[in-house]
Amino acid sequence: METKKNYYIPVVRKFWYCHVFAFLWFLFSVFISLPWIKELGQVIGIIPSIIIIAGIAYLPGYLNAFLVFSLFFDNQPKFKVHDPTEPVSIFISCKNEEKGISDTIRHIAKQDYKGDMNIIVIDNASTDLTSSVALKAGQEYNLDLKVIYEEKPGKNFALNRALAMVDTPLIITLDADTILTKPAVRLLVSRLLSAPNEICAVAGSVLVRNSRKNFWTRIQEWDYFLGIASIKRLQGFYQGTLVAQGAFSLYKREALEKLGGWDDAIGEDIVLTWQMLQINCKVYFEPLAVAFTDVPETLVHFVRQRSRWARGMIEAFKRVKPWNQPSIFTKYLTGTNLIFPYLDVVYTFVWIPGLILAIFGYYYIVGATILFVLPLALLTNYTMYHYQRKVFDRLGLKIRKNIFGFFAYVLTYQMFMSPISVLGYAQEFLQLKRVWK
Repeated sequence: METKKNYYIPVVRKFWYCHVFAFLWFLFSVFISLPWIKELGQVIGIIPSIIIIAGIAYLPGYLNAFLVFSLFFDNQPKFKVHDPTEPVSIFISCKNEEKGISDTIRHIAKQDYKGDMNIIVIDNASTDLTSSVALKAGQEYNLDLKVIYEEKPGKNFALNRALAMVDTPLIITLDADTILTKPAVRLLVSRLLSAPNEICAVAGSVLVRNSRKNFWTRIQEWDYFLGIASIKRLQGFYQGTLVAQGAFSLYKREALEKLGGWDDAIGEDIVLTWQMLQINCKVYFEPLAVAFTDVPETLVHFVRQRSRWARGMIEAFKRVKPWNQPSIFTKYLTGTNLIFPYLDVVYTFVWIPGLILAIFGYYYIVGATILFVLPLALLTNYTMYHYQRKVFDRLGLKIRKNIFGFFAYVLTYQMFMSPISVLGYAQEFLQLKRVWK
């Protein structure tokens, strides 16, 4: 009996289907917001009202609708290579990480990867015992580990120093406060070796390890678990993951050398990824290759990290223009980042003040009409949760109970993120001193 074949829809067609669905949602949003436009227009004028509402509802709604429909279409390709043995070098760039480096190395030793792993710890001007602790851990766990030194502060200098010393075809970057699940290296390499030749990098899935610490880590857990992971899955679906993050990603050495390594930038991983995409080196995302990292535990450190991310995006724009990207996918994916400063400015200087006005009974910005966005918000978060839960089920992991963090994430997270991002944009515009950590 002949088996019925599944109907195949090309990715480019799915891309346009998702835009059609998102545009229909956009039209629906415009229709239901007409009373809102009229009411706000009586106060500030119709054109300013449309500009503001576009930043609050229309554009975010379009992007979220595109994300949801893309996730429905996404079907991760099956591995062609299951047990790779390709030699790989693991770069761990660190500064003053003596407390956590041993744990990171211990989890490398637990990997089920069958190939040779060459671990290089780059001590970037530490003033503590990072180097000696790393060497001791390497000996204790019987690993091929060496420590090198880079006195010039900056992660790019540290990574480039290690790049010049290795000849393995594959390189993984790993943060010193990040631990790997047992199959993480194997799955990351399997994804790359199972992919077409033009795939030059694969981003791993980085989630939160210290989520139980306090309010800040609890809401970040959901950002990594739902927001960041789903956005990367969307981008990977269109073969254009925009950040092969330095915390845990795999690269082909030849692609790194072709680009001259990592640029001197505060967002060196963002710039590198966009440069790869520009030379038609596509970037995948592997949701099953999971690592857990420590996120900022205080507001001050959270602000520093996220403003640095926003600043890194602007750096990437200066070096690589979206319209110079070779494919329609990467043109769109990088191009959507152009509107983020506008969205963040509107949210910071209009939405948040509008929320405060609503408390006192003035509903020009925030009113009953905004409740219409809640169904899409709930659908978006449910879709993202559905996909992430399947990942955890396959890995035998359990999702931590963090209901308070979830509602805090849904209801308040953007109120922190947009002002912090605006700060990052301003820092780059004013060319203020860059701070790595």
